[in-house]
Amino acid sequence: MVNSATLSLRLKQLGLPMMYQHYEAKAEEAMHDHWTYTDYLNVLSDLELSSRRQKRIQRHIKESKLPRGKTLDRFDFTAVKSINAAQITALAENNSWVKQGNNLVIFGPSGVGKSHLACAIAYQIIEQGSRALFTSTTALVQRLQKARAELKLQEQLSKLARFPLLVLDDIRYVKKSEMETSVLFELIADRYETNSLIITSNQPFGEWDQIFPDSTMAVAAIDRLVHHATIINIHEQSYRKPTVNDAN
Repeated sequence: MVNSATLSLRLKQLGLPMMYQHYEAKAEEAMHDHWTYTDYLNVLSDLELSSRRQKRIQRHIKESKLPRGKTLDRFDFTAVKSINAAQITALAENNSWVKQGNNLVIFGPSGVGKSHLACAIAYQIIEQGSRALFTSTTALVQRLQKARAELKLQEQLSKLARFPLLVLDDIRYVKKSEMETSVLFELIADRYETNSLIITSNQPFGEWDQIFPDSTMAVAAIDRLVHHATIINIHEQSYRKPTVNDAN
C-alpha cells in the first residue's frame, strides 16, 4: 500500500499540483459521501484539468497583446444601434468559424467601437482554446517589410500562422507604396482558407484602391477576404468625444 507521504511525493513528481493540494480533503469528502474510487479520481482529475485550462488561457491572453478591458460585457450596444448584438455574441461564443479559417471584416467610421468589438470577440475565442494575436496594420506591415528585406518573410508568415486568429486593426493606415501593400497581400494570401482574420477598417472595399495601388492586387485581396467572411457595416457617428490622435 502507498502511504500518504509517498502519494504526496509522487503527485509532485508527476507535476499534478491540484491533485497534490486537494487529494486529502477530497478523500475525506469521498468517505463521507460514499464515493467510488472512480468518482474520487474523476473529481481530482477535473480539478487538475480545470487549473491547466485556466493557466493556458492566461498564457494565450498574455501573448495575444489584446488591449485590456476590451471585452464584450464592457461594450455599450445601446450607443451603436446599427450593431446586431446577437450576431456579435454568436461570433464570440462559437469558434467554429475560426476553426474553418473564415474571416470577419468590420467597417465603420472612427469612434464607433470597431476595435473594441474585434478584441472582445478575440478574447472569447481564446477562452474557447484558440490562440489569437492583436496588431495594428501599420506595425505588422513594418514587421513584414523588415522580414522581407532580411529574406525572412516566409519565416514571419509561418510564425503568424501559429495563431488561428489574427486581429488586424485599422487597415486604412497602411501606406500606399506597392512595396508595403504587397506584404499585406502576401499575409492575406498565406492565411486564405487556413487561418482567420478579423480586420477593422474605416474604408469600405470600394475605396481599397487607395490602400493597394495595384488594382489587380486590391481585387485579389478582397476576393480572398470575402470568400469565407462575415461583413459587418456600422452606420453610426462616433459616440466618443473627440480627442487628440483619436483611434478606433
